[in-house]
Amino acid sequence: PREIPWTPLSRPIEDSTVALVSSAGLALKIDQPFDQEGERANPWWGDPSFRTLPRTTTNNDVNLYHLHVNPRIAEQDLNTFMPLQRLIELEALGEIGHSADHHYSYMGYILQPQRLLNESVPAMIRSSKQDGVNLVILIPV
Repeated sequence: PREIPWTPLSRPIEDSTVALVSSAGLALKIDQPFDQEGERANPWWGDPSFRTLPRTTTNNDVNLYHLHVNPRIAEQDLNTFMPLQRLIELEALGEIGHSADHHYSYMGYILQPQRLLNESVPAMIRSSKQDGVNLVILIPV
């Protein structure tokens, strides 16, 4: 165990650009699915890669690729696992500055997180910085 890093907000939420990161294993239908065969072969393993979802993503645009999560929930309402529409509503109300152009999903339940932490997380951070993100909300599933 180590100390959890904490960075206070550098600006008010209403002036912040917000990105969402979900552990639901969501991917655009046009993207490569997360590796469910590896998960089937070893239920303790999870695909350490991530997928990028545009801010305008809807239920019709994505599939859920995670054997530990019920895909029907995402099919009925994507906002349960990736509340993009709620974030855009908060933007319209002035509660946040902006919804980022890109949001991210990875497959949770990764018990060997080295590749996730060493490759995927830094790539999500780089992309978030390019989008001017000031605040990231993690949606653990």
